[in-house]
Amino acid sequence: MNPTYDFTGQVAFVTGASSGMGLATARAFATAGAAVALADIDEAAVHQAARELTDAGHRALALVCDVTDEQQVAAAVDRTVDTFGRLDMAYNNAGIQVPPTDAAEESADQFDRVNAVNLRGVWACMKHELRHMRVQGSGAVVNCSSLGGLVGLPGRASYHATKHGVIGLTTSAALEYAPRGIRVNAVCPGTIDTPMVSDMIAKGELDRSAAQASQPINRLGTADEVAQAVLWLCSPGAGFVVGVALPIDGGYVAQ
Repeated sequence: MNPTYDFTGQVAFVTGASSGMGLATARAFATAGAAVALADIDEAAVHQAARELTDAGHRALALVCDVTDEQQVAAAVDRTVDTFGRLDMAYNNAGIQVPPTDAAEESADQFDRVNAVNLRGVWACMKHELRHMRVQGSGAVVNCSSLGGLVGLPGRASYHATKHGVIGLTTSAALEYAPRGIRVNAVCPGTIDTPMVSDMIAKGELDRSAAQASQPINRLGTADEVAQAVLWLCSPGAGFVVGVALPIDGGYVAQ
């Protein structure tokens, strides 16, 4: 049984919100009573996700946003505040994976692409969220790093570099903004059963059995399990939690 939260009167902003961990988190925020702004680059999918929530009686706003474009990010955060009046919680989840590549063979274009989404995108989102939260003197930001932010793996140098970078952004911003009433933390999901992971399996970039075996719990995680960790980090129950990089990995880094 998951814990329950009461976020009535609060506003959440979620990127990468049309599927996977982002959608699960947007649903969880809405179920807990928050108004939710769902941001995603996929216009049709993010509008469908928002309709799902509004049809269920929740307050939701669909925002088409490419997180690699800071102007689009700023506009999306501003529209959230214009629509709902404030911003209390944010989950900066948008990210991509790239094919495994020998570190001596990886192209600059691939490095730049994964960096633009996974690191610069989180930087831009957090920057503009904090601009609003610091006026309020309150808020909680959760950035999506990865198991790849805590360890290295062959063939994944650029991806892991971005996810390590997210943790650096998180801890530094956490120290800067904790005195202003804003908590910044990160989650580090392991192999989670999401559309992105399913695509990697289908392309032969990931073996499901091996991925399950690498996590001591011997299964893939679920998007809902990540969502519950995000909600906890945004809740008063985590009121003394600042600057953590929380593994949600079935025990992988504990080995």
